[in-house]
Amino acid sequence: MKKFLLVGVGVAMLAASACSKAPECTQEIVAKKAQEMTAALQEAITKDPTKAADLTAKVQAVTTKYQGATTPADACKAYDELTAAIKG
Repeated sequence: MKKFLLVGVGVAMLAASACSKAPECTQEIVAKKAQEMTAALQEAITKDPTKAADLTAKVQAVTTKYQGATTPADACKAYDELTAAIKG
């Protein structure tokens, strides 16, 4: 569980660094997507703890993909992909 939260925090930091005043993806939207992703992750782990390793791999893959992201749009895409991967 701690590993998931650390990955989530890493993605949140990535998103925060990518935020600017882009109209299609504002800082508020990124924050909302971060909350949705965190809620989905906690729900998935609570529902089936045996899938923790699989979820960790999925989250790490998406996080690695967007590690160099610098725009709010990229941050939004990353959160959307993370949430979709978690919800499976």
